Amino acid sequence: MKKTIPFIFSLFFTVLCFSQETSSVKGVVFNTSTDKTMDNVHVVNLNQVIGTVTNSNGDFQITASVNDTLYFSFLGFKSIKIRVTNDMLKFDGTRIGMTELAYALEEVVLKPYKLTGYLEIDAKNIPINNAGRYSISGLPKGYEAGNANPGAISKALGAIFNPVDFLHNIFGKKPREMRKLRKMKEDDEIRNLLASKFDRETLGELLQIERVDIDEILRNCNYSKDFIRTANDLQILDAIHDCYEEYKVLNRVDQ
Repeated sequence: MKKTIPFIFSLFFTVLCFSQETSSVKGVVFNTSTDKTMDNVHVVNLNQVIGTVTNSNGDFQITASVNDTLYFSFLGFKSIKIRVTNDMLKFDGTRIGMTELAYALEEVVLKPYKLTGYLEIDAKNIPINNAGRYSISGLPKGYEAGNANPGAISKALGAIFNPVDFLHNIFGKKPREMRKLRKMKEDDEIRNLLASKFDRETLGELLQIERVDIDEILRNCNYSKDFIRTANDLQILDAIHDCYEEYKVLNRVDQ
C-alpha cells in the first residue's frame, strides 16, 4: 500500500503536467480599419500543423502550446504570425487585428479563341498540355517531365538519382519540416485552405521555405511550367509530398 500511493500521486502529477503543456487559444479576429469582426479567416498552428477558420462572429479556437506560432491569412489582408503566450492560453478573447492590403490590378490581356462552330476546326485552337509523365518501376507515382521529347525521361531520372543537388539540400537538410507534409495532407482544414490558395504563402510558412524554393522543388521533380503556374496550393502540396516520398525511397531516408 505504501508503494501504491506514491505511484498514483506520481501518475496524477504526470497527467496534470501533460494536460497543461497543450491547451487551446480562443480569440477573435477583426479588421483594424473598421473594427468589424472577420469570418472565414484561416488560422494555422505552424508547429502542430493543424488549422481552423473563424466563425460568423470572428471567433476561433485552436489547439496550441506556449511558443507555438499561429498564422492568420485572409484574401486581401496582410497575413500575420502570432507567438502563443501563457496569457493567451489562460484567458479567452485574444483580439487579433488584420490590416487590409491595397491591390494594384495588373493589366490582363485576354486572347479569345476564334471559334467557328465546327468542332474539328475549333478543337485545333484549344491549347493542349503536352507535358508527359513517366512511370518508374517500384515507385508509386509518375514524373511529369515537360514536353515528350527523347531526352525528357533521362532528365527526370537524372534529377531523382543525383543526391547532391537542390532536392538533397531541401529534403535532406530539412527533415523536420518535410515530415509536416503528411500531417498537412491529413488535416482537412489545412487542405481546404490550400485548395483555395494560389500564392504559396501558407505552404511556404508551414514548410519554412521560400516561394522560389517551392518552384525549384517542382522543377527538380520534373513538373511542367504549366503545372507550376496554374496549380493551387493543395495540388502543389500533393506534388511535393509525392516527390519527397520518392526521394526517401531512392535515398533510403528514415521515415
